[in-house]
Amino acid sequence: MRSMARLHREMPWLQPAKWIGTGAGVTGAVLVALNMGVTGYGFMLFLVSSLLWCAAGFAQRESSLVVLQGAFTAINVLGIYRWLGT
Repeated sequence: MRSMARLHREMPWLQPAKWIGTGAGVTGAVLVALNMGVTGYGFMLFLVSSLLWCAAGFAQRESSLVVLQGAFTAINVLGIYRWLGT
């Protein structure tokens, strides 16, 4: 198993992707919680977050993270679809 330091050296995109995914997820949660007609944008940010964290899970060989974020991706796509349809 590769150490985290080595993994980040080999994949320099990983650390920024994780932080961007975190920021997008938190911002998306705020937009959904505001309940002010911007819920769809929150789901879009959740989708970005889920995709970035899914990529991080693949890179780190964390299957539980990939499964969780894959499920969140599907839920976020559903949220965006419902938001666009209304």
